[in-house]
Amino acid sequence: MLDINFYMRFSDLIDSLDKDKEYTADEMFEKLEAIRSKDPVVYNIETTNRCNMRCKMCPRTTMMTRCIEDINRETFLNVVDQIRPHTDEEWAKWKAFCEKKYGIYEDEMSENHFFLYIIPKVIQLHGYGDPLLDRYMAEYVRILHEKGFYSYFSCNPSNINLERTYEMLDAGLDYIKYSIESVDDAEHKAIRGEASNFSESYKKILQVLDYKHEHNLSTTIVITMLDLNRTHQKEDFDKLLAAFEGLDVYIYLKSEDCQWYRKDFHGTNSIHWSEICKHPWMTMTVKSNGEATMCMEDFNNEIVFGDTNTQSLKEIWEGEPYKKFRYQHLYAKDDIKCVKQCDMKLMGDCYKII
Repeated sequence: MLDINFYMRFSDLIDSLDKDKEYTADEMFEKLEAIRSKDPVVYNIETTNRCNMRCKMCPRTTMMTRCIEDINRETFLNVVDQIRPHTDEEWAKWKAFCEKKYGIYEDEMSENHFFLYIIPKVIQLHGYGDPLLDRYMAEYVRILHEKGFYSYFSCNPSNINLERTYEMLDAGLDYIKYSIESVDDAEHKAIRGEASNFSESYKKILQVLDYKHEHNLSTTIVITMLDLNRTHQKEDFDKLLAAFEGLDVYIYLKSEDCQWYRKDFHGTNSIHWSEICKHPWMTMTVKSNGEATMCMEDFNNEIVFGDTNTQSLKEIWEGEPYKKFRYQHLYAKDDIKCVKQCDMKLMGDCYKII
C-alpha cells in the first residue's frame, strides 16, 4: 500500500516550493513532518527471499548476500494486525486526485494506471524472492482477504504449481503478475536464467485463466514485459501481446527499475520512477526476517530501522533511526545507498537544501 493521504499532501507541498530558494534541512524536515502520518503504512511484506532465477537485471543475482529466509507466520499476522485498508472516502479522493493530476482514470490499463490504481491499495507480497516458492502463500492471501486488504505479488511463471496457484485464487488473491521477457525460450533463459521458460509457462497461465473462469473467481492476471532497451524490444512485446490477444489479462510493457545495476540508463515512462522519492515519509517495508527497512529496493537490508519481531510498527516508524535517515535522505549525499543504488530522485537532487 501507499499512504495516499501523504502522497496527495506531498504533491501540494511540491507545488508550493521554490526551486530557486535555499531551504535548511530543518526547514524542509519540518515541512515533511507536518504532512507525514504518525501511523505507518506498509508497502510490502516480503514473505520469502528465495528465488531460483538468475535475472540479468536484478541485483539479487550477483549482490544479495543476506540469509535466505521465510517470514515467521506470527510476524506476518502481527504486522497485518497493526495496519488498515484505505477507507472508501480516502479512495474516492485519491481517484479524483489521479484524474486531475495525471489524467489517468480507473478503467484504463497501463504501467502508470497499475501504479496509481493498484499499487496504492494492495499489500505487496514480494520483495527479492518469488512468492510461488512460499508454501504458505495461500494462507497469507486468505488472511489479507479476511481482514479487508487487497493482495498482490509478482512472480516467475515457470515456477507455477497449479494446485498451489488454484489455492491462492480460491483464497481471494486479487492480483498476480507474471513476468515474461520473450516468447522465445532461448531468449527468455538468456534474460532470466536457465530455470525460466516461455512455452511451459504460457501453457500453465492458460490453465490458470481457465480455472479462474470455471470457478467464477475475480483474480486479475497481470502480464508484463520489462523494457530492457533491447534491440528488438518492441517486436518482442508485440509478439507477447499477440500471444495473449483476446484473453482476460491485464498486460503492459514495464519500465526497467534498477537501471543503475546494469548501468544502462535509457529513461523511464513510469510516474513512480520519474518523481521524487517519498518512501521515507510514506511507506514501510517488512523483509522476510522481520526487519523493517527503507523500501523493497534494499536487497541486502542495509538500511534497517527496527525489527517487527520485537517492536511495534509505530515504535519503528517514530523511532530515532527513521528520523536520522529522513534527514540523510534530504541531502542526497553519496554516503547513503539511495544515491548510488537507486534510480529515483531525492529531495536534495531537486531543491537547494543546506
